[in-house]
Amino acid sequence: MQTTAIDIQQNVPLAPFTTLLIGGPARFFCEIHTESSLLEALTFAREHNLPIFVLGGGSNLLVSDAGFYGLVLHIVLDGPIAPVNRDSRVEFTLPAGIEWNRFVLSVCEQGISGVECLAGIPGTVGGTPVQNVGAYGQEVSETIASVRALDLETLHFVDLPNQQCGFAYRRSLFNTTHRGRYIVTAVTFRFDPSRSPHLTYADLTRHFGEAQPAPLEIYHAVRQIRHAKGMLIVEGEPDSRSAGSFFKNPIVSRETLEHVARTLRLGAEEIPHWPTEEDRIKLPAAWLLERAGFVKGYVLGNAGISSRHTLALINRGHATASEIFALRNAIQQKVEDLFHIRLEQEPVQLG
Repeated sequence: MQTTAIDIQQNVPLAPFTTLLIGGPARFFCEIHTESSLLEALTFAREHNLPIFVLGGGSNLLVSDAGFYGLVLHIVLDGPIAPVNRDSRVEFTLPAGIEWNRFVLSVCEQGISGVECLAGIPGTVGGTPVQNVGAYGQEVSETIASVRALDLETLHFVDLPNQQCGFAYRRSLFNTTHRGRYIVTAVTFRFDPSRSPHLTYADLTRHFGEAQPAPLEIYHAVRQIRHAKGMLIVEGEPDSRSAGSFFKNPIVSRETLEHVARTLRLGAEEIPHWPTEEDRIKLPAAWLLERAGFVKGYVLGNAGISSRHTLALINRGHATASEIFALRNAIQQKVEDLFHIRLEQEPVQLG
């Protein structure tokens, strides 16, 4: 189906566009190379009364077996990774379709600190503010200056400064209070070039000891650690057919922590946990899964848990979305029954 400037395809399988390699077809599918083509595609969707879904790198996505009866907008906006000096800061304004790791490597090669711990995370630049992507002690919100997006209520492009994006742990206004209102087309990142890396994550402090590594050294160490945990997308490796960490680390009350301790006959101090705002406590979801019997290498049909990372649910070769759902549901139910904690799914679910 052809329009003046965009190519609307029909019945396009979505599985190849996801890191899980799972999912049925999109009724309509369009690659978005420019902001004007985005507007044209939205006009098509509205004229045909179609729901839309915005697809980036497909790394945080679980598509149902039935697929999506609507229009999938595959954001492939591209451009150079070019730094701009502003006062004492360095800024990068990047189209949403740029591969995230490509940007991280470029920043680290310039000796700039701020995103080195986010190396190896699959997906695109445009997806990072939506989930407030974080790993190994860093969150992308720490370096985002502003987000450019199309406001679907007005069909005008807006530039939202960091403070208006509602960033919190794995959250932003894009996936909570204003879910479905904005389509990210570009992100501006701001760095302090005089900043030195500050390592807080145990795996990294063990790796470097007392050394003071450069950003590029941390970049390679993070990728090495992610690879060892099966959290690096490597073609041919079964453990990499995942959507990354499938469950968010739950934030609970102190009473819940004490309930977990009583259930496991442990002292609260023996349970790994970290304080958060408002006297709440973050618990490691992977630790809870293991205590509930869902260990590395666990298998349920063609779905399973990575042999190297407890939080990664994997496609063992020919898994359907229904099989991933079954494993997810079993994990959530057992953890809730034992610990009174409802684990929250991290990947976006389509269909």
